[in-house]
Amino acid sequence: MTLDDLTTGERGRVLKLLAKGPFKKRLLEMGFVSGAEVEVVKYAPLKDPVEYRVKGYHVSLRHDEARQIEVDKMD
Repeated sequence: MTLDDLTTGERGRVLKLLAKGPFKKRLLEMGFVSGAEVEVVKYAPLKDPVEYRVKGYHVSLRHDEARQIEVDKMD
């Protein structure tokens, strides 16, 4: 399951990043590290990008970017 599969209000724990190169480094710098808890805050009016909360910060990612983050859905 990827971060893009979660809906508003759902939470997940980062398992691994599927991204490569500079984008992977950028995701790591934003807090998307293994074990980090991520919550879907809300979708933009046109459904892209999506706002996430990770490590106390709000980050917006597009759907294709969120698909590069593998997560485990939390209850």
